[in-house]
Amino acid sequence: MDWFPFCNSLRIAAISTIVVFFLGILAAYYIAKLPRTLKGILDVILTLPLVLPPTVVGWLLLLLLGPRRPVGAWVLETFDLRLVMTWWSAIFATVVVSFPLMYRTARGAFESFDTTLADAGQTLGLSNSYIFWRIRLPYCRQGILAGMVLAFARALGEYGATSMIAGYTPGRTATISTTVYQLWRINDDRGAAIWVLINVGISTVFLLVVNLLESRERQRKKGGRV
Repeated sequence: MDWFPFCNSLRIAAISTIVVFFLGILAAYYIAKLPRTLKGILDVILTLPLVLPPTVVGWLLLLLLGPRRPVGAWVLETFDLRLVMTWWSAIFATVVVSFPLMYRTARGAFESFDTTLADAGQTLGLSNSYIFWRIRLPYCRQGILAGMVLAFARALGEYGATSMIAGYTPGRTATISTTVYQLWRINDDRGAAIWVLINVGISTVFLLVVNLLESRERQRKKGGRV
């Protein structure tokens, strides 16, 4: 059995999760401080990929990153590097579709933060960066971890945008989701079923982790042990 789709899906999901972790918490932290109207507008824009069909996301990425499109053409001409139809092209797709999950979860965690802790830190002369990384982030860790798990699971199972921007090439760009489709297309139901079971198993584990984190968060809010 060729395990490349599994390994490729894991590295794509892992890299995209690292990217959306930093992008998501920074966006959530600063946007949570904005006026309600501006925050609402940015919320809509940043959350839009969550409700758009994945194929639409893939099409928009192709308009931007394709070899004859603005960014893609410039990168190809300057660095002789194609941004589409490679294994790492899927990272663009998975970052876009998983970012809203990380952003919304992190923003909810930051909004529940007890600001008196930050005020106390400032009176002690602590810097804003120290308060953020050593006080605010640890306090919100359950919500942020849940966002990371959801983002990783979403990236691992992404198909629509990935298939459009990275395609399907065995041993090069294949992922679990694109492999399932290709095996189904050639009537290899047994092979497709194996990959489906693998994906279902992984997704189940991640959902159990999210439920555990949410349970701990509820206990913390009720004054229980974290």
